[in-house]
Amino acid sequence: MSRKPAVPTSDEGRPESALARVGAALLRSLDALGDASQVDGAVGRLQRVVQGLPLGRYRDVLHGLPLGHPLHPVLVQVPMGAWVSASVLDAVPGTGRAARVLVGVGVAAAGPASLAGWVDWAEQHEQQMRTGLVHAVANIAGVGLYTASWVARGRDRQALGKSLGLAGLLAVSAGGMLGGHLAYRQAAGANKAEPVAHLLSPGWQTVGRMEDFPVGRAVRRELGEVPLLVVRQAGGEMHVLADRCSHFSGPLSEGAVKDGCVECPWHGSVFRLSDGWNVRGPATAPQPSFLTRVRDDGTVEVRLPGAG
Repeated sequence: MSRKPAVPTSDEGRPESALARVGAALLRSLDALGDASQVDGAVGRLQRVVQGLPLGRYRDVLHGLPLGHPLHPVLVQVPMGAWVSASVLDAVPGTGRAARVLVGVGVAAAGPASLAGWVDWAEQHEQQMRTGLVHAVANIAGVGLYTASWVARGRDRQALGKSLGLAGLLAVSAGGMLGGHLAYRQAAGANKAEPVAHLLSPGWQTVGRMEDFPVGRAVRRELGEVPLLVVRQAGGEMHVLADRCSHFSGPLSEGAVKDGCVECPWHGSVFRLSDGWNVRGPATAPQPSFLTRVRDDGTVEVRLPGAG
């Protein structure tokens, strides 16, 4: 006698709805993109191309260093806003010319947004780059469809132009969903050092003695569950930062200390030792910087403002 397959149930034992099953399947599919190692060859080649672009100091601008957070999500608002508005106008009689203008604005604005996205993408981990590649493909398809829509509208083929525009909106919406997955589930672009203050107790805490820290060398210490970077200067001044880089948690204590700064060994972000300020990207957020004091017996104590 055959048995019927079990019906998926929730934690409370109730059968899951069809919508919940579809949502779970979609989420598993999105998560699987990060494990798609078969695209690594293309990822590696594209990464080298992007990293080789002669952008100079504008690379940090594209990362969003002056803003304190990634620039790409800001720039994306222009093409998306223009294209959504064009779709609204497509439903209003007599607005074909205005809709075409908005489609063209979106196509033009997609260039800078895409460049900022690629520059960020090239400094991410393998899982984010795999997902990001699919995100980029969806958006490239959307831009191509909108470009064709703009051309069709200019030739007075309004029905075709509207159809291509709708297809383009679907493509960039899928790309936007993947971008959200990158930002919020895979934490691409998020400040990895933000939780530090919430993991520490307020007040002064001991990290060692002066003789434990050779002059000019990066030393790793742990304060509870938070790793620290400690550097002793020639004059006895102590600099202490959170050790995990705000960009992707790289160990700063393994990086080079030079000219009053430390360089992350993973992606090259540079932070000022005196206050944790990020002077070079791809990190867009500074490192938590600790106040320090040395007791008469040589004990080094630190305190993070705002901890707890």
